[in-house]
Amino acid sequence: MEDIAATGVAGEELKQFIERIERLEEEKKAISDDIKEVFGEMKGRGYDVKVVRQVLRIRKTDRAERQEQEAILDLYLNALGIV
Repeated sequence: MEDIAATGVAGEELKQFIERIERLEEEKKAISDDIKEVFGEMKGRGYDVKVVRQVLRIRKTDRAERQEQEAILDLYLNALGIV
């Protein structure tokens, strides 16, 4: 507890938190690279990656919220004379 008295910070505990975050950041980078690789495979097989990303966003959205967003989008498009 010497370093707490001297600095007000638990040095060893802080170091453990920092190292944990660093490990998680490494894992996050590896997962991100894996996802990019999957998108590359999809593109190579002819899938439209832009549309797949839209599908992923839609799947994350609650159904009621998605329906509300679609209704507002339709309203705006009608107001602009696009539909």
